[in-house]
Amino acid sequence: MSMTDPIADMLTRMRNALDRQQPTVAMPHSKMKVAIADVLKNEGYIESYEVLPANTTPQAKFPTLIIRLRYVGGRRERRSVINGLQRVSSPGRRIYVGKREIPWVLSGMGVSILTTSRGVMTDQKARQLGLGGELLCKVW
Repeated sequence: MSMTDPIADMLTRMRNALDRQQPTVAMPHSKMKVAIADVLKNEGYIESYEVLPANTTPQAKFPTLIIRLRYVGGRRERRSVINGLQRVSSPGRRIYVGKREIPWVLSGMGVSILTTSRGVMTDQKARQLGLGGELLCKVW
């Protein structure tokens, strides 16, 4: 079955794993998902990510992206670093923003992830470079 919005699927898988306090989450691989995971790692929202090649297990016919989620606190007070994930642009409704229209997430406490002509980056980096682009998601 084909997937109409793989980025929304990625965010939903991460949200569900965070609700269950799972240490890792696995999903089908794509270049865009790896770029988003790289931004999340650089911003400190996830611990790490890796791409497992195809045919490493009998079930894996395609490459798999594995994200190691990040938590803080002790055993009983364990909380996720990510408090929210929101998909902004979708295949049916693309949201493009100019360099002056990039939204702030929680007054700068969160990040917006954009895809620009120079790749996938955070809102802060896009403002520094003077770039606009498609607003993919918000993370806080």
